[in-house]
Amino acid sequence: MRNVIALDVGGTGMKAALVGADGTVLYEARRPTGRERGADAVIETILGFAAELQALGRARFGAPAEAAGVAVPGTVDETSGTAVYSANLGWQDVPMRALLSERLDGVPVALGHDVRTGGLAEGRIGAGKDADRFLFVPLGTGIAGAIGIRGRIEAGAHGSAGEIGHIVVRPGGRECACGQRGCLETVASAAAVGRDWALACGDPRAGAADAAKAVESGDERAVAVWRNAVDALADGLVTGLTLLDPQMLIIGGGLAEAGDTLFAPLREAVRRRVTFQPVPSIVPAALGDAAGCLGAGLLAWDLLSTEVTA
Repeated sequence: MRNVIALDVGGTGMKAALVGADGTVLYEARRPTGRERGADAVIETILGFAAELQALGRARFGAPAEAAGVAVPGTVDETSGTAVYSANLGWQDVPMRALLSERLDGVPVALGHDVRTGGLAEGRIGAGKDADRFLFVPLGTGIAGAIGIRGRIEAGAHGSAGEIGHIVVRPGGRECACGQRGCLETVASAAAVGRDWALACGDPRAGAADAAKAVESGDERAVAVWRNAVDALADGLVTGLTLLDPQMLIIGGGLAEAGDTLFAPLREAVRRRVTFQPVPSIVPAALGDAAGCLGAGLLAWDLLSTEVTA
């Protein structure tokens, strides 16, 4: 049975799969990233995990993987196959595509940015499959975006397209890791909401999910924290839709798990802010935390398709 390797590398965990030609997940597995062991150890874990999948595919399905796709966080040069930089994983200028291909006995490898790869999956087989143009925005530890155009994801001239989390929505506000102040992700990410709610309620263990539950129960402190985040998110999204004019805004990540507690006020906040701009559909992501892995599989099959065409 024909198959490809798909790997989604996160800051804390890795998701992997063998994916069939029709998109069926034939096998899936997870393991810790182990970033506390250092960049070299993480890289070796990725290579070893991929090699295990290759061997399993050969044994279980009678055929080794024909290609591999891997999604990684941070700055990614997809053309050269280089993981340029990741603060979370501690690496810089890693020739990931070459290293993986060598470990996999010359199998072709596609390297992608984790959010853009997740956006690819949402656009083809998830919430955006009927949208010609969309913006995928996962709200997690940070905020990034993937710009979907006719079945592909726009990477930009330097691989930095879609960094909506670093639009300044609160000038002079909280300092961001990027060096600016008041970036969207310092106010509206799941991490930011969790931090603000922990301060408001006095429980350092509280997170964004706890804030959402408190909002649903009518806690006024939680409502204030939530409104602050939703207002900032709406400001950032309106900037994005003004520039890109998407048919759909797809919101994912941990904060989106709050459902209507997020989407009802967010849709209203966006509607209040627009003037001439058409308001796109604002919908939850459909694939959850599987999007990056499924997108990596799509990258691998696309790579094979391109090679055949060439």
